[in-house]
Amino acid sequence: MKKDIHPEYKEIVFHDTSSDFKFITKSTMTSSETITWEDGNEYPLVKVEVSSASHPFYTGKKLFVDTAGRVEKFNKRYKKK
Repeated sequence: MKKDIHPEYKEIVFHDTSSDFKFITKSTMTSSETITWEDGNEYPLVKVEVSSASHPFYTGKKLFVDTAGRVEKFNKRYKKK
């Protein structure tokens, strides 16, 4: 295996901003933000918008998505001339 070509694999905290759910796992992602976890150690913090705590498939709740804006954008881009 070649040296110095693989990213560092370390523990990191992900924060779901929509449900205020935090979990720790290992990842190669990096962040300049840090957070002190329950064990007293400091870990890098990555903020995400959707996790299993807020995703409609896992929660069973329907989430309203503004599709009108997407459709209008699509029609505007690909409208026949």
